[in-house]
Amino acid sequence: MRRADPPGEPGRQLSLFGTEAADPSVADLAGLLAGPGEVHRMGRTARLSVGVDAAWRVHVLVDELARRGLAAGWESTGEQRYVVRTPYLTTLAPLATAWLPGGVKRPPPRFHLHGRRLRLWLAAAGAADDAGLLLRLDRRDEPWWPVVRAALAVVGLPAALVEVEAGGPAYRIGGRRLARLAELVGDRPPAAPADLWP
Repeated sequence: MRRADPPGEPGRQLSLFGTEAADPSVADLAGLLAGPGEVHRMGRTARLSVGVDAAWRVHVLVDELARRGLAAGWESTGEQRYVVRTPYLTTLAPLATAWLPGGVKRPPPRFHLHGRRLRLWLAAAGAADDAGLLLRLDRRDEPWWPVVRAALAVVGLPAALVEVEAGGPAYRIGGRRLARLAELVGDRPPAAPADLWP
């Protein structure tokens, strides 16, 4: 369990890639698209949606989207399944343009991850197993998983692929890398279970 730093601790430094390194922005939603999120274009607008498996994820994501100036709604799609989605907005059009070349979702050139993007991915699709924390992937994005894996490695999170048969698809962050993940994603949201946040 990660302990909070004492107030005013003199030796604490902000991570270049951590959540505190910059203000939240719409570009952070790339973290959702690295996992199970989807973006859809309509004319000069776009909307983002992500399916989740727990009500706490809905609360955290709606709050995170609001921090980026995006009103989001949600609906239940079955037993313990929900969809969080934004309306169609012009502010999301650049995200759709970057991620939907030819109408198919894929990471854009020079795709990278940082704390705010990882925080959203973890909130939407993080899971725990005996060996660490999983960042779940969308099965349909398999051709682009290596791009996402490389982006994880760049921020100090080399990850092992967990296959579908073993509870994936997902990337597993384990061992001492959990401390690095904790540094990047910041404090646990109040709604998130303690065992699902580093």
